[in-house]
Amino acid sequence: MPAEAGDVLELDELWSFVGSKANARWVWIAFCRQTRQVVAYFVGDPSAESARAPRERIPLDYRCRATRSDSWRAYDEVFPRRTHRLCDKGEGETCHVERWNNTLRQRLGRFVRKTLSFSKCDRMHELALRLFIHEYNHQPVI
Repeated sequence: MPAEAGDVLELDELWSFVGSKANARWVWIAFCRQTRQVVAYFVGDPSAESARAPRERIPLDYRCRATRSDSWRAYDEVFPRRTHRLCDKGEGETCHVERWNNTLRQRLGRFVRKTLSFSKCDRMHELALRLFIHEYNHQPVI
C-alpha cells in the first residue's frame, strides 16, 4: 500500500540459518505500523552493510517516514537521525514487528531456532520467506 501521513516503519532483524546453525542468516524487516505490512526485507548477516540493503529496498514514498528500531548499532549507521530513533525493548516502539517475527516463527518451521525443519539452500530459504510475506501482506487487516 502507498505510504500515508503519520506512517511509522518499525525495523527489526531475526536470526535464522541454512543447512546448519554455523550458516547463520539474518532477516532484516521494515514493517509499517499502520498498515501492518512488510514494506521491505533482506536476508544477510548482522553487519551495517546488510542493514543498508533493506533501507535501499524501502519504497521511495516510505523513505521519509519516521523509523523506529531496537538499539542495534547498524541501524544508527544507516538510517538518518532526523527521522530514526533507537528504542529500548520496553518502550513498545517495535512491538508490531516483533509480533510479526513471532508469527513467522510459528507458521514456518524453518525459521524456528530449535527445529528439525530447515532450509538446505539460500534460494529456498528466501523463497519461503518471500511467499510468507506475500501471503501475509494480502490478508485483510482486522
